[in-house]
Order: sequence, then structure tokens, then C-alpha cells
Amino acid sequence: MMDPLSLKKLNAARAARRAIALVSDLGDGRDRIVEEGNQVAGDLGAALEKAFRTGKSGVIEAEGREFFVNIHLPPPRLVVIGAVHISQAMAPMAKLAGYDIEIMDPRTAFATPERFEGVQLDAEWPEEVLKARPLDAYCALCAVTHDPKIDDYPLKAALEAKCFYVGALGSRKTHGKRVERLLAEGVPQGAIDRIAAPIGLDIGASSPAEIAVAVLAQVIQAFRKREIATRMAAV
Repeated sequence: MMDPLSLKKLNAARAARRAIALVSDLGDGRDRIVEEGNQVAGDLGAALEKAFRTGKSGVIEAEGREFFVNIHLPPPRLVVIGAVHISQAMAPMAKLAGYDIEIMDPRTAFATPERFEGVQLDAEWPEEVLKARPLDAYCALCAVTHDPKIDDYPLKAALEAKCFYVGALGSRKTHGKRVERLLAEGVPQGAIDRIAAPIGLDIGASSPAEIAVAVLAQVIQAFRKREIATRMAAV
């Protein structure tokens, strides 16, 4: 039976959208909670880092002992700024890949339920939506409107929230102007360098559907290869 304190920590972490693992020693039955990024030494630490990346639970052998690791990852959230053709193609793909996708666009002519049936759709300015549902490290943000008035705020918010992926549609010239605007807003160059622009893996995509594939592939790549910063605090 799980220790009540471990259960309390597990529930709190899940409510706060933090990745967490319940590590049970199969030898003595004791368990402990480890959050993603907590420092764990040796082979167990390396195995836990791999498990956090893959999201797969299972038995781990380390230091001559066996542990069962039960991984709990927050559902990755894909936030798309722009109710455009690329977004229409990406929505069903993202769902199949296990992503909670939502689309924001204040342009009500584009953001219609008919074009995005069964998708979380907000025909409001991203500033307003993100106040109620802020971004976090388990979010990916794709800005695809080509309109700085709509794209810039959520891009800045995504960088500040340390989203695991931040991408923006547009040519290199367009991105150069975007960089100037973000710098003027006080965003550090190091953070801006995290923006994938032009957006998507370079597969020669041309049509909206192909671009959607390229973008979603890049999102998945960023999620599975994300950097897990080590924190010294124990849980």
C-alpha cells in the first residue's frame, strides 16, 4: 500500500502539472517520490532521467537492486496561435500523438467551430486566454498567424514559462523583425534563440498538411529530447 505522504505529494504534483515518479524498492517495499529534475545519483538517476523522457513506467535494476518506477507526466499541451489551414491539419494529428491541442485566434472569421470541430478553440486574444490558462514547461507553443499583434505576446509568454517548444511561422526576414521586437520588449537574446524559426523540421514541406506534419514532428522531437535541469532539492 502506498505511503499516505507519498500519495499526497503525488496528487499535489499532478495537480500542479509537474512530472513525478513513484519509486518503489522491490526488495524492502519502501517507496519514495522523485520529481523530474531532482538529483538522484548513479545508475538509478540515469534510468530515471530516461524514464522521464519516455514517460514509460517499469522495473529498473540499479546498484544491485530492483525498483519499480511509476512515471506520471502531465499531458503535453500544444497551444497553436492562429486558426489557419496548418492548424486545421495539425489538430487531428496532435490528438493521435497524445497532445491536448488548443487553438487561439481573435479573428472570428477564422476561429469558427465549423472549421475546428471537436477542438478547444478560443476566439479571443491570447493575452486574455493565457491569463486563465497559463503556459508551463509541459506546453508547446506554435505561432502561425503572421501577425505580430497576435503572435508576439504568446511567444514572449512561452519563453518566460520555459515551454519545451516554441516555434513561429515566417521567413528569416520576418523572424529578424520579430527578434528586434522581442529584444525591445526585454526578452534576452538567449531566450529568443530557442524559437524554432522557420517553424518545423526541414522536410521540404509545401502544403498546409505537410507543414503541419513538419511542425508536429519538431514538437515531438523537442519533447522527447528536452533538457531536464537538475535541481538539488530532495522530495
